[in-house]
Amino acid sequence: MLEQIKQTAEYIRKSVDRLPDTGIILGTGLGELVDHIDIVKEIEYTEIPNFPISTVEGHSGKLIFGDLGGKYVMAMQGRFHYYEGYDMKQVTFPVRVMKELGVERLFVSNAAGGMNKEFKVGDIMIITDHINLFPENPLRGKNYNELGTRFPAMTEAYSHRLIKMADEIAAEKGIRVMHGVYVGTPGPTFETPAEYEYFRIIGGDAVGMSTVPEVIVANHASMEVFGVSVITDLGGKDVTDVPTHEEVQKAALQAQPYMTEIIKELVNRI
Repeated sequence: MLEQIKQTAEYIRKSVDRLPDTGIILGTGLGELVDHIDIVKEIEYTEIPNFPISTVEGHSGKLIFGDLGGKYVMAMQGRFHYYEGYDMKQVTFPVRVMKELGVERLFVSNAAGGMNKEFKVGDIMIITDHINLFPENPLRGKNYNELGTRFPAMTEAYSHRLIKMADEIAAEKGIRVMHGVYVGTPGPTFETPAEYEYFRIIGGDAVGMSTVPEVIVANHASMEVFGVSVITDLGGKDVTDVPTHEEVQKAALQAQPYMTEIIKELVNRI
C-alpha cells in the first residue's frame, strides 16, 4: 500500500504546480462548491494510477486544484463507497494520497437520513461525532507507522475548533445549522423504520453510507477534520414516507447554497 500511495502522489505532484494543505471531499450537498473554486488544474480519476472510479449517479470523478476563499485547495469531485464493492483501503485511498501530498485539513460532506425529532428535510447538520457500523475498519490489517499509530484515538474525530468557527459563520449569515452524531452504515439499502429507531436509541442523529471510513483514516493520519450532513429524508417508526435517491438529490440541491457558503467562509478563515 505504501508504494501505491507514493506512486499516486508522485503522479499528482508532477501534474500540478502547487500543492495544497486543505482537502475537500465533495459529497452530496457540496457539488456547487466547485463553481466557487478558481480552478487551476483538473485530473480525471481515470488518469490517476491506483485510483478507483466512482460509479454512483451524482458523483463525478475528478481531482480539482484551485483557489477557494483565498486558499489553495484540493477537491475530490466524487467519492467512493463501500457499497460499490470497494474494500475500505480503496475507499480511503484518496485520503492517504492527500496526506502524502501535504494536506493537513479535510472537509467532508454527505447526504443523511435524520432520526432526531428536531430535524427537518433540508437541514444542515454539523457532525460532532460518529458511530461506526461498517463491517470492516479501514485500519484493519498491518499498520504502517509512517501512516499513523496502531491505535489512534477518536476522542475528537471532528475538530472542535472548526465546529466553533462554522457555528459563528452560520450565526453571522443567518443559516440554520444543527449538531449531531452521524451513524455510518454499509448500505446500499435505505434503513427500515426499526433501524432508524435503533440508531436513534444508541445515540445517532442522522445516518448515511459514507464519511466514517475517510474520517477514521484522516484521524489516523493526524489530519484536522470538519464534517457536515444535509438531512435529505426523515426516518423512524412514525415516518411513512419512502425515501428515493432522486428525493435525496433534490433535498441536497436545496441545501447546497448554504453548505457552500459555510465551507467557503470556513476555508477562508483558517
